[in-house]
Amino acid sequence: MHSLCVYCGASSGNSAPYVDAARLMGKALVEHDIALVYGGGQIGLMGAIADEVLRLGGSATGVIPHALLGKEVGHPGLTKLHVVKDMHERKAMMAELSDGFIAMPGGMGTMEELFEMLTWSQLGFHDKPIGLLNVMGFYDGLIGFVDHMVTEGFLRAHHRQLLMQDTVAASLVGKLRSYRPGQIAKLLNDNAARTLVS
Repeated sequence: MHSLCVYCGASSGNSAPYVDAARLMGKALVEHDIALVYGGGQIGLMGAIADEVLRLGGSATGVIPHALLGKEVGHPGLTKLHVVKDMHERKAMMAELSDGFIAMPGGMGTMEELFEMLTWSQLGFHDKPIGLLNVMGFYDGLIGFVDHMVTEGFLRAHHRQLLMQDTVAASLVGKLRSYRPGQIAKLLNDNAARTLVS
């Protein structure tokens, strides 16, 4: 695993542990010699993780739409900063540059990015690991709702396994590194299709 995409807030949240967790995630990436791919900002949790990766001598690549360059205050010290046309191009490039995905606490954009990668994985468009860093129970409600999807028959139990989770950054990175492609059947391959009709 050479790089991980981390989705997280352009805000810092209302509690210091969120920023602490971002720094610990940056440290975990550098300790595992994994490059950071993220949204390119220098504020909020985005800035905190990038600053820590750079401080520890790691590699940090940002991808930011031109329209958000000023609003998210594009990070001037990154290893590489890609300025792209729009959000679609941003997400596609981040996915292409990454060997896996982690969502930390964030807002609507973080949720949208996380669920797009989960949907793409469920369908079989990629087979990269996806993790959720559940800082201070931030994602307890979301995890419960995803389990509710399974209970109510809108999500298959084996697709629920696509979303790994942990409360500790280093442990979550370890889980993603241990992931092996092909572990979970996807909707658009033959095996998954047979599963759907059986």
